[in-house]
Amino acid sequence: MTRPSRYRGLPVSEGVAAGHLYLPDTQPGPLQATPDEVAGAFAAVARERSALAQQLREGGHGDEAHIVTIGALIAADPALVDPAIAATRDGTDAAAAVQHSADVQAAAIAALANPDLAARADDVRQVANAVLAHLAESTAGPPPARPFILVRREVDPVDLIRLAEAGLAGAVSVSGGASSHAAIIARGLGVPMLAGADPEVLTAPAGRPAILDGVGGRLIVDPSPRETAAVAAANGRYRGSGPAPALAALPRTADGQEITLLCNAASAAETRLGLAAGAAGVGLLRTEIPFTGAAAWPSEAEHRRALDPVLGLLTGRPAVVRLLDFSGDKIPSFLAGGQAGLPALLGHPRALADQLRAVLRSGRDTRLGVMVPMVSNLEEMALVRTALADAAAEVGAGEPELGMMVELAATASAADAFACVSDFFSIGTNDLTSQVLGMDRADPAMRPALAADPRVLALISKVVRAAGAAGVDVSVCGDAAADPAVLPLLIGLGVRKLSVGAARLPQVAEWITGTDSAACAELATRALKAATLEQVQAHVKAP
Repeated sequence: MTRPSRYRGLPVSEGVAAGHLYLPDTQPGPLQATPDEVAGAFAAVARERSALAQQLREGGHGDEAHIVTIGALIAADPALVDPAIAATRDGTDAAAAVQHSADVQAAAIAALANPDLAARADDVRQVANAVLAHLAESTAGPPPARPFILVRREVDPVDLIRLAEAGLAGAVSVSGGASSHAAIIARGLGVPMLAGADPEVLTAPAGRPAILDGVGGRLIVDPSPRETAAVAAANGRYRGSGPAPALAALPRTADGQEITLLCNAASAAETRLGLAAGAAGVGLLRTEIPFTGAAAWPSEAEHRRALDPVLGLLTGRPAVVRLLDFSGDKIPSFLAGGQAGLPALLGHPRALADQLRAVLRSGRDTRLGVMVPMVSNLEEMALVRTALADAAAEVGAGEPELGMMVELAATASAADAFACVSDFFSIGTNDLTSQVLGMDRADPAMRPALAADPRVLALISKVVRAAGAAGVDVSVCGDAAADPAVLPLLIGLGVRKLSVGAARLPQVAEWITGTDSAACAELATRALKAATLEQVQAHVKAP
């Protein structure tokens, strides 16, 4: 009998799962790659980048096409390709051969006196990474045609969305934490996940049966029959035995306060899951997730291909579409080393216009709202409002409401001023909490429950009060809205609209119905007077 292997990790999406291991990053031996296969990988990367450059040129993105073309030329450069092939022929590990050739070329280029040419060293490294990824994918093969557990050095949110309806049962990432966007997507999909896992997990044998415990923080490879039998009971406890029951109506607290529940989504899969569970609509559509691997700003047509499957499910329903938020762990390679986030988008008016036209066209039949991320000053809202008016006139659509994320401490403090230029507020507790507490979102210690810190609660209270005074709608779309210890505090502060991960909707609705809003208000008052998070937690009895 095979002895089970156990690996530890931080549970970031609750639940248990059973499946066979899928390790697309696995690179056995020399990647089982011959010199011809190494040559083929370079050629494939050159072809792919040449084709992408052509598409960009045809779409009017000449500057981006030029950048991608440089990558194609590098991938075909004999000075990079020939040494890697020769080293592989001499018996060197293919990955090591490609990496060494790239390091030599990058060092030589970085030493050039011309700074523009020296900057091409990064392009060489990116091409090498693409070649290695091409070789790794060819050795790993497609996911098994059965329930599987994805194991990667860094699980990408796109991985989860792409594989969600292809048998994905769970995910394990060596990097990341509870506030990473992969973890957020996993929670929305109801996929158990570990982050910050033991790097040794990458050496686990692909295809072996395994159990992922997203509560205890364990991955068990080759589990015993007893452990396997326990999974069914745990699944019933954490994930249910079938589709989540739809909510009969908007949930109400025990004393009759109605709470609107929406879902956060980045894909049609999450949206379908949320609607099936009774979501009134989508309160946060993350539009950047499909493009984190893009080589250039997405065109209007590319936005439409991503938006149509989601917004097509929301006819007559609320659909709050957030503009591209290329920040944090979602910065694509074409923005690496430069401006990111909202400043980058506002610095490319054509990219903003392309997205706004796509949103207006794809969301024509929804109760559409456009939301601006990471707003830090009034001018940013003015620029987007002007661009939205221009886009609406161009496509012949009415102007939807324009709102903003409140996720910076300074913005929350100035909520009164921002209420004059915004049609609605959506409080992003993940970024707000990390900034107030001075923690990186990727820190394994970062978790939604930290939003109960009195410093964070004071800012949320200020935003809610400013919104009420100005008649501006306010919601919370951060993960704290689905945390049992934070939810009653939010209700007590006056929040009456929540947008949570799709898979969490039934549980959040159940918590709401067991909560008394008057008692929550008293609890929030005491929490605001507390000095520490621990004092707040001592007051809160999770629903």
